[in-house]
Amino acid sequence: MAPRKNFRNQAKKEVKPAAVVNKNGVKAEATVAASGGGFSGTKIFTWFMVLALLGVWSSVAVVWFDLVDYDNVIAERAKEFRFNFSEVLQGKLSAYDADGDGDFDVEDAKVLLGLKERPVSVLLREAKEESAVKEPDDSRDEATHPYEDENNAIDTKGELVEKAQPQQTVEESKQYNDQPGSLETKETEAESVPEPEADVEPEVESVPELKENAEDQPKDKLQEKPKKKKPKLLNKFEKTIKMEIDAAEKLRKKGKVEEAVRAFETLVLQYPQSPRCRYGKALAEDGLAEKMLSNDMLQKAIGTYKEASELPNATPDLIKATLKKRAERQQFLGRMRGALATLEKLVQIFPEDVALKNDLGVAHLLIGDNKGAKRIYEEVLATAPSDGFAKVHYGFILKSENKIAESIPFLRDGLESGHPGTDDGRFYFHLGDALQRMGDDSAYKWYERGHLRGHFASVWQRSLYNVDGLKAQPWWTPKDTGYMDLVKTLERNWRIIRDEAQSVMDKTTGLFVPEEENLREKGEWGQFTLWQQGKKAGEACRSVPKTCGLLERYPEATGCKRGQIKFSVMQPGTHVWPHTGPTNCRLRMHLGLVIPKTGCKIRCTNDTRAWEEGKVLIFDDSFEHEVWQDADSYRLIFIVDVWHPELTQYQRQTLSSI
Repeated sequence: MAPRKNFRNQAKKEVKPAAVVNKNGVKAEATVAASGGGFSGTKIFTWFMVLALLGVWSSVAVVWFDLVDYDNVIAERAKEFRFNFSEVLQGKLSAYDADGDGDFDVEDAKVLLGLKERPVSVLLREAKEESAVKEPDDSRDEATHPYEDENNAIDTKGELVEKAQPQQTVEESKQYNDQPGSLETKETEAESVPEPEADVEPEVESVPELKENAEDQPKDKLQEKPKKKKPKLLNKFEKTIKMEIDAAEKLRKKGKVEEAVRAFETLVLQYPQSPRCRYGKALAEDGLAEKMLSNDMLQKAIGTYKEASELPNATPDLIKATLKKRAERQQFLGRMRGALATLEKLVQIFPEDVALKNDLGVAHLLIGDNKGAKRIYEEVLATAPSDGFAKVHYGFILKSENKIAESIPFLRDGLESGHPGTDDGRFYFHLGDALQRMGDDSAYKWYERGHLRGHFASVWQRSLYNVDGLKAQPWWTPKDTGYMDLVKTLERNWRIIRDEAQSVMDKTTGLFVPEEENLREKGEWGQFTLWQQGKKAGEACRSVPKTCGLLERYPEATGCKRGQIKFSVMQPGTHVWPHTGPTNCRLRMHLGLVIPKTGCKIRCTNDTRAWEEGKVLIFDDSFEHEVWQDADSYRLIFIVDVWHPELTQYQRQTLSSI
């Protein structure tokens, strides 16, 4: 057999080879020694290569006796490599060794042809070799190491601009509450979890903070700002297998999550008592869950995080990182009580960590346990009275208890602190609302700040769950909306709707219930809901079948997942505070049914109007509005929320309910 032409440059005395045909019908080149006699160095090399590649040809011949040109497979692979003679003599034919067993055989041919996956050991070896060549220095990359900031609280998933939110998937599984003041299902501010890196002794890099000209200041007056420390994730033993861990970690960071899972599984089998290997496996499973959009895989990762935290010899930083990540992913799946238990365990282990206590307070709010959250934040403020995160949340709780005046200083001081987790539209919203209720015009200063910070569309339009780009105006005409047919149906049949409403207004029916959103300064305000979040409200339509029948053919109303259809009755002497709705995705229609001649009015922004019986008013309730009922008899209207006309059909189908 002639040596392959890839190695022609190895022979010093060769003439142009003659072409021959091998048994596969592929042209090869026969090398002819120029000297023609003796056992020259060229001939030694030629015969060495014949012996070295004998196994290659044997393996090719037996892979299922397939008519595949394995000669070309090897040739294409060899193009990527250049060997010198000393490397060949040392047996370094790794260009062909695809499965890492030291030679080329049947299994290598299968790997090169894509018939078999490469073993984990080879992947780890290559990653380690790459790591040994160049280890990137990302010690200053704070975006990669958000954990370095103990107070770095972020909103883990939420955005003010709504996206399509399919339920219970890894990308977006959480739903928003329709009340901007509710934290039950609003995403939490939770401290980020560290991305693990090679564990090193933390350096302290001094950076002088120059207050004036440094040359004019004594050295002892130059203030040094210490570099934040990386978390220590490796225990003493794990430092001895650091290269293996780093190799698996590189696969994960490059997005090769399937290979990373296999690599960490191998490490866990080799080192079952290594917390860092187990943590790496959990992170890889977490990444694979995102790629697969699999809640089952994410649940597996949550279990692996727990295993890692419970192994002996886990470093404190690894325990903290692991349990924080576990709690975050539990919340992502909507398992709020499980997340609460995980955070309680964290606070038990690290009782002095204020940030963890703050996270625990949010976890209580997420399950509707305001009392538990209040207790946590009182503990935090007792030891850290200037903690802005605790202040805004404590102020929020006080306001939810209708302790309006008491809530203001906590909300205001927390926002002014600028601490991570405080720059949130909900806190600007509630501080402004509290000031308005106290008659303090500085409310609009805070609304303006919220607008400038990007939380509100404008000072007037302060909804928190919005879709960008929708037409925004406080008052609309039927023609503006495009829902002319619905408006005409309501106005033509207003007496039928009125009569059915009056027939169930008797308090003994229990159908009209008091308004429960704490929007009234005084008076009585009752509501009877027919549709809520795009679905019928129980058996309500049985009481008013004609009204419901009229609406059935208008999906812009009955299918509005961010609105309601309901009757509203307001008694004399009622005042509704200035307020805004939760979203800009709907418009609100008011059909007048029983309207006193004087004393009833509604203001939206700076434009005040009155209802008329049998006529529809349309406004965007994401703008500030206020209601007065100063007549001598009740006012009855029919409220129909409809999708904003500029929302696409896809958006109407995929936006979450409010």
